[in-house]
Amino acid sequence: MRLPALLCLLVLATPADAATPEQHYLGLRDRYIAKFSKAKESDEIYKQHDAALKELAGVLRGLVGPVTIKGLAADGTSNVDTLFRSDVGFGHLDGLSFATEDYKTQAVVTTTTLLTHWLREHRDDGMPQETGAAFRSDRFYYHAIQDAAFAKYAELPIAKPASASAAFAVLGLRGNGGLKGPPDEIDVVAIRGDRVYFIATRDAVKTAEIPACERVWKQMMAKPVNKKDPRGDMAREDQAMDAYTRCFAKEAPSQNWYAAAVKKAQSQLDLLPLR
Repeated sequence: MRLPALLCLLVLATPADAATPEQHYLGLRDRYIAKFSKAKESDEIYKQHDAALKELAGVLRGLVGPVTIKGLAADGTSNVDTLFRSDVGFGHLDGLSFATEDYKTQAVVTTTTLLTHWLREHRDDGMPQETGAAFRSDRFYYHAIQDAAFAKYAELPIAKPASASAAFAVLGLRGNGGLKGPPDEIDVVAIRGDRVYFIATRDAVKTAEIPACERVWKQMMAKPVNKKDPRGDMAREDQAMDAYTRCFAKEAPSQNWYAAAVKKAQSQLDLLPLR
């Protein structure tokens, strides 16, 4: 009877809520965020910050596993590139980042668990909580990488590999100023098993303004500003931009550059290890 009793003791001694690898990463990340966000900046703190990012990248490599993305460096870094809450760009998608030297192409690989947690963290930013809705929203592409804003202009139809549970592609424009203009960035995101793959390429395709949508923009911008609203000018421009991009998404399939954009999106998907 001693053996069953010993087994029972071992079961009771094992923590039922042992931390998962993702929880270990998130706990480590959050402790570093708390540390650096209240620290006085100095050369020593910057050195510690760089070391912390390298440590997080190491943990992520264990979570994500080996990754090979055609044309990109094999050794990924942490896509979370700042642990100071006050920094512009704080809160990027948790995952391994791979990029070309000029950063025109950047990929991020993460897990579905980390993605779900990250979506919750950005709920107050207007981030959809369901993954499909998030991948169709410009909020995802804005907050996931880099420090520049992103405007989604159209969704691009791509052929989902049989091994993937989801695959989305969008055409958009990224920048720190106005986001109205011919979109040139193609972003693709796909899920295979518990891995999430995201790749973005700037200057990916040449597009052009659409006359019908230019008329929509001018009509919206001609509307009077609400003088009682301190953000009246910005509110009018936001509404005009929404109407303009909706028009662009509707008209894009009939444009002579559209087929090239779809082909480029498919080629980006094919760079990912999904088969």
